Amino acid sequence: MTADEYNQLSGHLGHLTATQSAAFDAFKKNLENAQLYTVDPPSHDDATLLRFLRARRFDPAKAQTQFTTTENWRRENDIKQLYATFPIDEFERAKHFYPRWTGRRDKQGVPVYVYRLASLTGDMVKELHSSPEERRYQRIVALWEFMSRFTLPLCSHLPHIFPHEPTSTDADSHVSPAPICSVTSIIDLQHVSLGTLWTLRGHLQQASELATAHYPETLNMIAVVNAPSFFGTVWGWIKAWFDPATRAKVHVLGSKPGPELLKYIDAQNLPRAYGGELEFEYTDEPVLDEPTRELLGGKMPRGPIVFQDGKPSRPDGFPGEKENDHA
Repeated sequence: MTADEYNQLSGHLGHLTATQSAAFDAFKKNLENAQLYTVDPPSHDDATLLRFLRARRFDPAKAQTQFTTTENWRRENDIKQLYATFPIDEFERAKHFYPRWTGRRDKQGVPVYVYRLASLTGDMVKELHSSPEERRYQRIVALWEFMSRFTLPLCSHLPHIFPHEPTSTDADSHVSPAPICSVTSIIDLQHVSLGTLWTLRGHLQQASELATAHYPETLNMIAVVNAPSFFGTVWGWIKAWFDPATRAKVHVLGSKPGPELLKYIDAQNLPRAYGGELEFEYTDEPVLDEPTRELLGGKMPRGPIVFQDGKPSRPDGFPGEKENDHA
């Protein structure tokens, strides 16, 4: 994995080519004509719209098809209300079955997530499968909403540098960092058996396909660490769950990923288990860095939360909001 592969800025705000800008304008105009987007006030931010356009290689018609499907899905499943009314305790428990934000960011400012599959064994697997399939699906949706409506806008608001290729005009002009719209994920397969992965295949497939369909271009990089010898077989099963662009972001780093990961994540922000200095275990709450802790008032809010207007708040429709719910 090279820095050129990792810093894929083409197609992000502030880094559009003339052709991409024209496609973006056409995409927004098409959505507006189809009454899927309003300009004043904007019904969707530019970073979100560009995710769909990047996912379809800047083809406005194909991007509109995916965007329309997602908007219909959101309306039919009342996603905003689902997220706003999700019980806090259930929401916090659901985080233990999916990738967890470490509370830290990589060198670009992208949030770093960890998913340790060995934690999903025994009683955890029984608990996971004891819930109806529909509720498991709703939990995944709630956590994707948390990522897209809280974690990503929070990290966009925090100081960050999105590297770019220097040009002759850089000395005379300021290039604003692009909004953060994706996550860096470390997938830890240590002590995971083939049988465990087979048992969890439906769980993992559901989450992956949901992301590809309705939260496109939210994966910046996936580092698979501690991969067992049979991972090649497993990858043959699961690669069909991802589109080609996402598959290209998957990097298998083996049992000593530190030297490679430290190229992209500073030591103080990389968990010790993967070659860094951060004291973080998969079951821990996010270990917030100082700027994040200051912005959030000292610690991570619990339950469904959004980040807007420079601060965390409950989503519209949250029932029985209490002041200490933010603590």
